[in-house]
Amino acid sequence: MTGTSSTAPAWRTATNLVQGGILRSQFSETCEAIYLTSGYVYGTAEEAEAAFNNTAPRFVYSRFGNPTVQMFETRMALLEGAEAARATATGMAAVFAALMCQLKTGDRVVSSDALFGSCTYILADILPRFGIETVFVDGRDLDQWRQALARPTAAVFLETPSNPGLRLIDLAAVCDLAHGAGAKVIVDNVFATPLLQRPLEFGADIVVYSATKHIDGQGRTLGGVVLGPAAFCTDVLQPFLRHTGPALSPMNAWLLLKGLETLELRVARQCESARVLADFLAGRDKLSDVLYPGSPSHPQADLAARQMTAGGSLVSFTVAGGKTGAFRFLNALRLIAISNNLGDAKSLITHPATTTHQRLGPEARAKQGIGDGMVRLSVGLEDVEDLKEDLSRALAAL
Repeated sequence: MTGTSSTAPAWRTATNLVQGGILRSQFSETCEAIYLTSGYVYGTAEEAEAAFNNTAPRFVYSRFGNPTVQMFETRMALLEGAEAARATATGMAAVFAALMCQLKTGDRVVSSDALFGSCTYILADILPRFGIETVFVDGRDLDQWRQALARPTAAVFLETPSNPGLRLIDLAAVCDLAHGAGAKVIVDNVFATPLLQRPLEFGADIVVYSATKHIDGQGRTLGGVVLGPAAFCTDVLQPFLRHTGPALSPMNAWLLLKGLETLELRVARQCESARVLADFLAGRDKLSDVLYPGSPSHPQADLAARQMTAGGSLVSFTVAGGKTGAFRFLNALRLIAISNNLGDAKSLITHPATTTHQRLGPEARAKQGIGDGMVRLSVGLEDVEDLKEDLSRALAAL
């Protein structure tokens, strides 16, 4: 029993965010139920046998499937426009499972180089231990993709917009090149959310999310999800998840369902405020490289307009004075909190060079455009005028 979108009514996005995938018990509850159970009972020994040999599919163990988790998976599949989804305990569990469930010794992976630090660790440190080659390219450069994908490749991994530099990748072009090399394309779509960008529509095969971010969006829980074709989720991904055990808890699945109910409203407000703040910060003394995909000044604004319906909730910029200047700026904020999380209802800010990307080292960070003065702002739901005042206070401290 797992989440698919094949039998759902053809509702629109806002309706699916609230009603998609609901399973009601015999008690006809309004709110989705939390099935806090590790296992399930059978009326007869024959029923148990049929469940395990899959002649009578049903829930058998919550590491394999759970009604609350299934509701979350189905709702996510409907939102993404995917055939199926599988939930995981964290976003990084989703990334790792999406890769390792289909790779083996001798395989080759091509990845964009601008990634979240933990994704880089999986690709650069963990996969080679299993005899899997990873080749990194500048995701913005189609010639580098073309050269790297001139050889047979098992998988392509990328994130767009990237964390934290908000670099974009031409999804349609890269997917076309990847498929020519025999690769499955995995897109980490966490910054764009399924509301602002639909990678499957551009040719991607698999999409992954840290549901901890915008999907929960309220700093309450961890979670992840992998979405793609039903055959991949059932025959390739599901056995890996079943036997390695990165299961999402029913309680966390319920919290994510509640987050989805307000996702569209929150993301719309966050995008609007992020655009206003990007304009507010542009051209300010002591700041440079103010980057926001929804701004005409973004180096890849045309690509953002083709792939995304809005610019997202993240703004990055560089504070003069390197690490010292950035720390002075961060420490002067009173409303915006210092945190490595993002996509939250509360505005959060971080210094990637000393937190999320610190282990890469100066040379690797510089290659990704992550200088010592760069900060990443995740815009929340506060009044944008209060956020402006807080940023002004921090600028004055410089």
